[in-house]
Amino acid sequence: MIRIMARIKARAGQEAALRSVLRELCTPSRNESGCLSYELFENEDDPLEFVTVEQWRDQAAADAHLASAHVAAAIALASERLAQAPLIHRFRAIA
Repeated sequence: MIRIMARIKARAGQEAALRSVLRELCTPSRNESGCLSYELFENEDDPLEFVTVEQWRDQAAADAHLASAHVAAAIALASERLAQAPLIHRFRAIA
């Protein structure tokens, strides 16, 4: 299983628009065959920061997600709304 966390920062004034783009990405991502879970969070202390916490069956499923049409569309819509490139981290369970 692959676990991924992406930290996504909106430009000031763009948080509502970015939130909308990210929310629209959830359903098609969750419907992918290799998706075990896909959650979207907003930082309560910093409304410009969003985080996705994802679990994928394997690396091939994670790669297919990144290559999907809905991710490409979200990237195109989000690019002007981002303060910086998303920070994407992969994790493995250790306990």
